[in-house]
Amino acid sequence: MKVIDLTQVIESSMPVYPGTEPPILEPASTFEKDGYRETRISMFTHTGTHMDPPAHLYPGRTTLDAFPPEQFIGKALVVDCSSLKEGEPITMEHLLRYGARAEQADFLLFRTGWDVRWGTDAYFGDYPCIDDAVLDYILAGSYKGIGFDVIGLDPIGDCNLTRHRKLFRSKDIVNIENLCNLELCGEDLFWFSCFPLKILDCDGSPIRAVAWFD
Repeated sequence: MKVIDLTQVIESSMPVYPGTEPPILEPASTFEKDGYRETRISMFTHTGTHMDPPAHLYPGRTTLDAFPPEQFIGKALVVDCSSLKEGEPITMEHLLRYGARAEQADFLLFRTGWDVRWGTDAYFGDYPCIDDAVLDYILAGSYKGIGFDVIGLDPIGDCNLTRHRKLFRSKDIVNIENLCNLELCGEDLFWFSCFPLKILDCDGSPIRAVAWFD
């Protein structure tokens, strides 16, 4: 079995969404003092490679802990959008080239190649985003989730989170951000899992996103 890790490492120097604080990882117990090692972690629920549920934007909508575990596992397809320049939209043209595979997937993962900018100021630039037609296509389907190798579903300057709001208004689906290594997954369907922490009334959670091939 071939397994590919699609998850960014959580560390204190990692990129975080503008206006939030980076994670704090500090010793709580040490080998020298306590005979074992334990770390205290403080971070936002939308840190690193993470997942948004509808409750991220709407009160009373579905929280992550309310989803059944099968929501976080299934067949995925990487949609290659890496030829796009800064600010160019992800359109239906990128999806249609995959034919029936796009309809058979449980998760659509959009590869812009932006993860190579992780850890630099350029990561917060004008990354490609899906346009309205792609979002309508996703909403009309039966997808469990969508994912991106950028820091947001919406452009970095969209404080209204327009695409987030449209995605989550009435559909139970998850959105994954800050993926990496999507270029290693090929162009066919593959197994994918993205389990979040099971936190009560959860509006988001870091995940360990993994692709595997039989």
